[in-house]
Amino acid sequence: MADGGTPALVCIIDDDADVRCAVESLLRSVDYKVMAFPSAEEFLACDEAASAACLMLDVYLDGADGLEVQQALHDRSIAVPVVLMTGQGDIPMTVRGMKAGAVNFLTKPFTEPDLLQAVAEAVELDSRRRAERGQDDTVRGLYAKLTPRERDVMALVTAGLMNKQVAAKLDLSEVTVKIHRGNLMRKMQAQSLADLVRMAEILDVRERTVTRYSTAG
Repeated sequence: MADGGTPALVCIIDDDADVRCAVESLLRSVDYKVMAFPSAEEFLACDEAASAACLMLDVYLDGADGLEVQQALHDRSIAVPVVLMTGQGDIPMTVRGMKAGAVNFLTKPFTEPDLLQAVAEAVELDSRRRAERGQDDTVRGLYAKLTPRERDVMALVTAGLMNKQVAAKLDLSEVTVKIHRGNLMRKMQAQSLADLVRMAEILDVRERTVTRYSTAG
């Protein structure tokens, strides 16, 4: 199930109608929402493609291959976990597909338990990724509310500088730095410096040209 109890969407791309129908029927029987496509072009033209929690992708399609489809997904910023489906003769291409980001592969003919396990793992991975993206968006929203000076202080504090070093770098009093630090900790909802450092890593705002032991410049 997707977040909020909504059935997760699983998409299938396979130019073999029998395979499409069999996989679609099995997935619907366990309450997934399923959309099946005979070609990558039809999948990519679908507005719901970006919301898929798993893509079952045949390695070899008429006029295309799995690597080309994966690249098209990347170009469109569609971060759906891909499970490749392959015949015995397509193992080299499958290996390249895994290196390109596929999360699993099934060798035809595959068993129903193997298919369901692969899909379940992909859906769980998608759920974790969406949760992480949601947390990242929250952090960015909090950061947007900081003043420019609070952002300066955050960049230096999370680099490991002490308050007096931050004060010297920004030409402020140490008391003023402490005030800014307290304010930004509250606004970022950080419970500790470690929390703030993790947020700075997400935002990529840590000052990397200085450390507590080298603050020149």
